[in-house]
Amino acid sequence: MHPLDPLSAGELAAGRAILVAEGLLTATTRVPQVLPVEPDKASVAALVADRRIQYTLLDTATGHARDAVVSVTKRELLSCEDCGEGQPAYLFEEYDLAAEITKASPEWQAAMTRRGLADRVEHAFCAPLAPGYFGRPDESGRVIRSLTFLREDENDSPWAHPVEGLIVHIDLTGRRVLRVEDEGDVPVPPEHGRYGNVPPRTTLKPIEITQPDGPSFTVDGSEVTWEGWRLRVGFNAREGLTLHQVSFQDRSVLYRASMPEMVVPYGDTAPGRFWISYFDAGEYLLGKNGNDLRLGCDCLGVIHYFPAFVADDHGHPVEIPRAICLHEEDYGILWKHTDLDGNAEVRRSRRLVISSISTIGNYDYGFFWYLYLDGTVELEAKATGIVFAGAGHPGSAHRHANEIAPGLFAPVHQHLFCARLDVAIDGDRNSLYEIDVEGVPTGEQNPHGNAFTWRETPLRTEQEAQRHADPAKARVWEIRSADRTNRLGAPTAYQLVPKPSATLMAQPESTVHQRATFATRHLWATPYRADERFPAGDRPNAHPGGAGLPAWTAANRDLVDTDLVLWHVFGPTHIPRPEDWPVMPVDYSGFTLRPYGFCDRNPALDLPSGTAGHCRP
Repeated sequence: MHPLDPLSAGELAAGRAILVAEGLLTATTRVPQVLPVEPDKASVAALVADRRIQYTLLDTATGHARDAVVSVTKRELLSCEDCGEGQPAYLFEEYDLAAEITKASPEWQAAMTRRGLADRVEHAFCAPLAPGYFGRPDESGRVIRSLTFLREDENDSPWAHPVEGLIVHIDLTGRRVLRVEDEGDVPVPPEHGRYGNVPPRTTLKPIEITQPDGPSFTVDGSEVTWEGWRLRVGFNAREGLTLHQVSFQDRSVLYRASMPEMVVPYGDTAPGRFWISYFDAGEYLLGKNGNDLRLGCDCLGVIHYFPAFVADDHGHPVEIPRAICLHEEDYGILWKHTDLDGNAEVRRSRRLVISSISTIGNYDYGFFWYLYLDGTVELEAKATGIVFAGAGHPGSAHRHANEIAPGLFAPVHQHLFCARLDVAIDGDRNSLYEIDVEGVPTGEQNPHGNAFTWRETPLRTEQEAQRHADPAKARVWEIRSADRTNRLGAPTAYQLVPKPSATLMAQPESTVHQRATFATRHLWATPYRADERFPAGDRPNAHPGGAGLPAWTAANRDLVDTDLVLWHVFGPTHIPRPEDWPVMPVDYSGFTLRPYGFCDRNPALDLPSGTAGHCRP
């Protein structure tokens, strides 16, 4: 087993057995999060595999939480310490618990009766929602909020029928309702939100993707090789899909790449929505909510699936049989030229796709890593699912929400992803530069007014490296090797090319701004530290803020010729539209990491022409 292989079922079972032997699992102990403890880089290079697991242990009777680290190699407990500020991620069983507490509440029942909805409580869905942080005296422990949605039957989509203004605040540890807000008498939208029973169109002809000789990639355990690329595929309960030791033409590009956090802040001032700012990795766990993918639906072509193992609320291993999809796909023209004599040379592009999909409540998120034949890496995040909505009077105007169906109003919100890129451009010693294209003022240096050039700005410290994208300047960020040059004498490099989008729109004095400070910049950079994994801190749930990137970068550490980690924020700002209902077409966002002087010339010159006879006069 390689030191970076994802956790196996046997290891999770062995780790749990160690906790049992140490008396750390009682009748009231639950396990909100289980993560591999990745070995340090020197151990990985030496192939030394002391396999360790970190278990977050929550006593549901008291709310006390601890982090325990075990070595399944040595079969021993290594440490057990109290968790710091903030709450562990939510348990799956707490979703049902929140609904049970809500429905048993006399205040909730009275609110439903007052609204004339008492006869519809049987199929009511009481959504378990992270509460944010507002410093209220009665919300010092493990708290969750619940909003009520109606269903016509068990198979109905609840998101179509919100009960506006009914908010239940719950103490999960005390198993009690803290208070119930019941404001307004807006009618429940009547139109259903079913989307799976629409008669299919018959005009589309089949597209068949075949590879009669099999795929071009090979898989050996977690290691994948394909057309000059080599990498290891990983998966854990919090981040989901991870990539490790990514190299191109036997030269290192990335030591590790992942999606460690995302925040979904809402811009509505309504009582049932002003507090919404979900941290889908830190509060709910992207990997634990990973989908079991389906051939021909989530992925298309000749597929290799990787299983993943996560732990349930009691620490037992659970398999996601097809958590990761690996396949190739055509990607149009890679390069082409027709010479002066009319002779054309053209080569088609292809990319290797490594993907996973997670469902968090109403939204679904696909994370697709692409490797290209020319040495480019791309991440594409696909947001789909069902928009979160409230109710309003049909035809009325709302400053913070759009009417997307009669009486159904979906608020403006953001999906802000943060990728963590532990770069290794020809080794661990890298430096960071910002490249801007700018016009030259008309004058001696630009006599005809046509000139423009580029400006290189070294980002030498953590404070200097807190940057925004700027499409007006074609801004990119360049990571240069300190140890290798190309044939022209320049440092080998890769460029991070953003697809500019808005950063966090919430005001600096807001609590979400304090908790999600990472989302206020498109770029952060830090020197590598093994314990700096999550940009909003280890426990963003009910955390007052300031953890993660703002705390680490306050030291303003040096970034020159060092082991660099880049943190890139991107994602859509969503003003919902009628076309997003009842299920939302994919909203795409992402970034590109492309070679810039890493290769001495086009690395795809040797691609064959006319593959499979498709290229003919």
